[in-house]
Amino acid sequence: MTLCVQNIRFMNKPLADRLRPQTLADVVGQNHIIGSGKVLSEIADSKTIPNMIFYGPSGTGKTTVANILAKISGKTLCKLNATTASVADVRDVCARCDTFEGQAGILLYLDEIQNFNKKQQQSLLEYTENGKITLIASTTENPYFYVYNAILSRSTVFEFKSVAPVEIKKALLRGIELVKEDFSGDISADEDALLHIAEMSNGDVRKALNSLELAVIYAKPDKDGALHIDLNCAEQCTQKKAFRYDKSGDSQYDVMSALQKSIRGSDPDAAVHYLARLLSAGDLQSACRRLMVIAAEDIGLAYPMSIPIVKACVDSALMLGLPEARIPLGDAAILLATAPKSNSAHIALDNALSDIEQMDTGEIPRHLQNKHFDGEGDVQKGQHYLYPHDFPNHYVKQQYLPDKIKDKKYYTYGENKTEQTAKEYWDKIKVSKF
Repeated sequence: MTLCVQNIRFMNKPLADRLRPQTLADVVGQNHIIGSGKVLSEIADSKTIPNMIFYGPSGTGKTTVANILAKISGKTLCKLNATTASVADVRDVCARCDTFEGQAGILLYLDEIQNFNKKQQQSLLEYTENGKITLIASTTENPYFYVYNAILSRSTVFEFKSVAPVEIKKALLRGIELVKEDFSGDISADEDALLHIAEMSNGDVRKALNSLELAVIYAKPDKDGALHIDLNCAEQCTQKKAFRYDKSGDSQYDVMSALQKSIRGSDPDAAVHYLARLLSAGDLQSACRRLMVIAAEDIGLAYPMSIPIVKACVDSALMLGLPEARIPLGDAAILLATAPKSNSAHIALDNALSDIEQMDTGEIPRHLQNKHFDGEGDVQKGQHYLYPHDFPNHYVKQQYLPDKIKDKKYYTYGENKTEQTAKEYWDKIKVSKF
């Protein structure tokens, strides 16, 4: 397709950059932290910006929010990318603290902080400690594994989540309005085309806007110079075929939800029907991922071998590709639908995660800590850990949970043969130990 001259003007600067929000109210998604009354909104209103770490996938607004907070605070914004920056670059930023430029303070936005080693991260400590520099670091990796503990202790971690398609669609509509300013004719887009671009971006707003920008270039103007983006145009610009909508208008996510609920409800006929819908649309990846989730979430401990079996089926499917991939995936779907069900394990873990996020669960008991010697200041001497393998039946009663939650019960045995057998075994072993 010939590139139209009228389409060239807006290409000098990426659409995602031109559309970058200037206020928190314009940011799509992340309502759990920037919505009305949420913590980042309150921080913005106070204009007192603490050290923070933004954690989450690309294209979810981390840089945008940092820019907005810097503007609100009145501090001088400095940006570094840890992929290419060095300790010398950090020192250059720190040197600006005592200049006229740094009178109101310096806000350093450090992107991809996980690429800084321990020494490089330590170079920030002195200045973040005395308040001369406010640090906002971003990372796509889990900060609790990749960020130096001293930095973590001085910062608050905020998790940015993948943006839902309905929120991405809002950004796409704004993008169309902005691009219209560069055209003499009108620009319009079908609802299913925008939804397709939003869904295919996998929660990345920047990626969605890049696809929209390409769609504007690809779309052929009519005799009046107007551009129209239809589903075919959206498919071409995302290089992924849209999911086949049936008469009721089911989306890809509806079908994956129906697949899981059918297997959870032990209906093998419905399970293969919804699996067939996914595969007929060529969405092999979604089918594989969903079957793996179902094996752990809905079958779980009732039939633990379902997890490695389904993993083997998924591996085979990915090696074979379509259409042959349907064969092992069909086996997996029928196996899961006809297997006994239990969600006891993941419910137990969710309850534990909830406690960790919402309350102080206390210190790990001393006898469970990785202590091999006593310090001079230790009041209590000795590890006092009882090694279960030294006792009959490889069990001895001792406290494992922290003192603050020592009587907490997270796991309840499921009403299935496997878990009830385990319960019967441990009830017999533990009853004589109390």
